[in-house]
Amino acid sequence: MKQLFLIVMASLMSMSAMAQNTIQLPAPKYDKKASNAKLVDVLQQRESVREYAATPLTDQELANVLWAACGINRPESKRLTAPSAINAQDITVYVCRADGTWRFDAQTNTLTKASNLDLRQAVAGRQEFAAKAPVCLLLVSDIKKVHGQREFGAMDAAYVSENIYLVCTAMGLKTVARAMMERDALIRELHLSDTEIPMLNHPIGK
Repeated sequence: MKQLFLIVMASLMSMSAMAQNTIQLPAPKYDKKASNAKLVDVLQQRESVREYAATPLTDQELANVLWAACGINRPESKRLTAPSAINAQDITVYVCRADGTWRFDAQTNTLTKASNLDLRQAVAGRQEFAAKAPVCLLLVSDIKKVHGQREFGAMDAAYVSENIYLVCTAMGLKTVARAMMERDALIRELHLSDTEIPMLNHPIGK
């Protein structure tokens, strides 16, 4: 009986640990009156900003940004908001923040813990302002999916980057696209393969 109790408790603890390593994001939701400006207005207002308040993003705000970056906009065919070469869908977005670093899965709209470390400093590199943003998005291309063509991966990262710019502008958030980062540290800490290349990053804040 005691052995059965221990097995049940171990199972519950394992399930709890798994739950803490996966976050189900809310469905994207936009206030059409408050945050959905016309595209021309958004393009007019788009800018690169390098100063951010420490105020964290809500789960809803983060979900909205991630969906716009490269979420599913056609569920029947699993196509994304951002185009990609040969529909390779080679870009993975990592969310770096104080509670660790998380991998965004567009198919399930979830975040999965990729590292317990806060990697915002590694994303920032020598530019300290980036480490002060409450969230840094890291765009990684798996160039294996585009037949080793690194330029295709860079192109696809740029599509996602522009989506991030536009949705942040529409939502009243601030961001800047950056290529500077400590790539070797990020590759090591995120256990990336030889074909997974950190391309760009976006600190985001209010």
